[in-house]
Amino acid sequence: MNIDEWKSQIKRGTLEFGILLMINQKQYYGYEIISKLEKWPILSAKESTIYPLLRRLLKEEFLTSFWQESAEGLPPRKYYMITDKGREYLKEMTLEWGNLLEAIEAVSSKTF
Repeated sequence: MNIDEWKSQIKRGTLEFGILLMINQKQYYGYEIISKLEKWPILSAKESTIYPLLRRLLKEEFLTSFWQESAEGLPPRKYYMITDKGREYLKEMTLEWGNLLEAIEAVSSKTF
């Protein structure tokens, strides 16, 4: 395995977590999510990755969405909001993320 494959595996596992963290703070539309994630290359992703992920999160009822008209001449935007079920899922993910970081820190410092 090379470093790009390894980064891809990490990205797959953390992209959902990052998106839920974002949407937990405020509602976003799809392209806005993509644009915000571009600030961090390890989390940046194409539309072909983000939109299917958002659809799955909607299907699993972790998110809900609504359409809102935008500025004149622009198409409406679909905004995403986290649900109570999504908040519970995010809470579990956050606990697991903390456990993972703790374990990595312990392994790297040889205190295990």
